[in-house]
Amino acid sequence: MKNTRNLILNLISSACLALATTGAQAAEPLALQKVMKDLGKNMQTITDGISREDWELVEKTAPLIADHPQPPMTEKMRIMGFMGANMGKFKAHDGETHEQAQAVGKAAKAKDGQGVISAFQKLQTSCYNCHSEFRKPFMEHFYGKKDAVQ
Repeated sequence: MKNTRNLILNLISSACLALATTGAQAAEPLALQKVMKDLGKNMQTITDGISREDWELVEKTAPLIADHPQPPMTEKMRIMGFMGANMGKFKAHDGETHEQAQAVGKAAKAKDGQGVISAFQKLQTSCYNCHSEFRKPFMEHFYGKKDAVQ
């Protein structure tokens, strides 16, 4: 009887520990979160550069968006597992962001203010489209947050 009771207590303790660990992992920030924060800062830098017609700053910053760092492979696997059939759409949004950021840099290099503004608007739209489709479910899944604004 005592062994059965100890076994049950060990199972309950293990289950509680597993649940606590799962919750801690879900709230642990992903590397992707830092990538997104850096992308946001770079978008603000480009906005500043446009407002001051600092095309060199815009040209220098655009590749930081176009060629942003990727999360580690283990994290990519977690994201791909969550995205499932939507992974193609997610990657398409990233590809669009890459393409539009390159267009911003190219226009800035040519000192084409209207071209920079047009390409930047498309870049902002590509970011918005991805966020509107994926941010909320992503935040809920990985961080347990209903409010997706970060």
